[in-house]
Amino acid sequence: MTKDITAQAALVGGGEVSAPELVEAAIARLEGARELNVLVHEEFEAARAAASAPGLGGPLAGVPFLLKDLGQPQAGLPEYMGSRALRDHVAAETAWTVERYVAAGLIICGRTNTAEFGNHCETAPALFGRTQNPWKAELSPGGSSGGSAAAVAAGLVGAASGSDGTGSIRMPSSCCGLVGLKPRRGRISFAPSAGQSLDGLSISHALTRTVRDSALLLDVIAGSAPGDPYSTAPPARPFVQEVGADPGPVRVMRLERPPFPGAPDPRIQEVADVAALTLEELGHRVQPGLLSFDPEVMRRSIAVVHAVDNAATFKWLVQELGRRPEPDELDPVTWDMVTEGQELTAVDHVSAIDDLHAQTRLAARAFASADVLLCPTLNVPPPPPGTLSAERGTVDAFFDVEFAATGATAVANVAGWAAITLPLGEVEGLPVGVQLMAPDEAILLRLAAQLEEAMPWSDRHPPGFG
Repeated sequence: MTKDITAQAALVGGGEVSAPELVEAAIARLEGARELNVLVHEEFEAARAAASAPGLGGPLAGVPFLLKDLGQPQAGLPEYMGSRALRDHVAAETAWTVERYVAAGLIICGRTNTAEFGNHCETAPALFGRTQNPWKAELSPGGSSGGSAAAVAAGLVGAASGSDGTGSIRMPSSCCGLVGLKPRRGRISFAPSAGQSLDGLSISHALTRTVRDSALLLDVIAGSAPGDPYSTAPPARPFVQEVGADPGPVRVMRLERPPFPGAPDPRIQEVADVAALTLEELGHRVQPGLLSFDPEVMRRSIAVVHAVDNAATFKWLVQELGRRPEPDELDPVTWDMVTEGQELTAVDHVSAIDDLHAQTRLAARAFASADVLLCPTLNVPPPPPGTLSAERGTVDAFFDVEFAATGATAVANVAGWAAITLPLGEVEGLPVGVQLMAPDEAILLRLAAQLEEAMPWSDRHPPGFG
């Protein structure tokens, strides 16, 4: 499974390997790496049946795939969302994106571990326990899409789905040495169960080994469903055609420092600096610069949105369970968010959204002189477990700690920009990601493909998982 899913699909399409053989290989690897704790629900028998079904078609026919157990429901199957309160919950409908994955020929083999309701950049829910980072078991794979990240990094499958509200695709991708693209707002639908997530902060996509896989999967699920509150213009051409396309000379702003308090580890900054120099050598114009907005206002507004969202989730839980969740059925961070969310007013919520929009306009000034922003994905190497999931007493304090580690990731969520992390280096044998941000995905995919060729990572694998 060290081949990317584009190559796997070609093997099946060319008759070199059958879909059942490919699925059996994935199942064997998943069963042989249970210590990583990536799966919360196995769909092995269903996967075998799907791979053997006549008429299997689509651009990814027969390729094994995993779904993050959050925001990707499958009707009639468990959907835990990382919460003990939902240990008996079964999804009532299938996500539009899941239907598109299946229509493309992907074979769903299971659902991956995630933080409770995606609330933090860690993957250690009390319900299922901690997912290990395949690069070093004592470290976190990041989160909240950590189960997906660990599975792809270890070569158990070639790609897996994720979602990103303040960095939950890019953060674990950086920790595990993967490509992680957060699409622009409105690119992916939340139909049929929701119109938006986290007031537009969150969006779904995938964690992959290569840029071309990320582009191909984006082509598979991109688009708006009728009634979606956010939408964006269709791409000029399929995203996969941007991979290898000449971007022309691009203006790149290298961020001189993160927008939130907390400086990058110098070794991580050096990897980003080498990436910037490489882009210069490729003919692009790289200039230093800063994002201009009020970080305190943005951080506070994000905290309000998360708290309100958790309060709404709590109301849904009471309706779903027919009772209030017990104290031990929600993680401490979730309880902090629920409690604060219930104390906030409608005016607090609307003001936070207005503040986020205002800060976006300030941050977007950077694109008057640049086409793409470049910075380290994270300020720190893959952190020890608990570093970013511990209770801090307040939601504000919680995000102060998170943003000190995750640097500029949340800015792309607030602004609705596309953002991609690429595994362009290592520190002490651990992967380091570099992030590119832009209003649209196409230019990111072109630059990412250039960097993938100039600074290749395909030969780097976690010890024991090559």
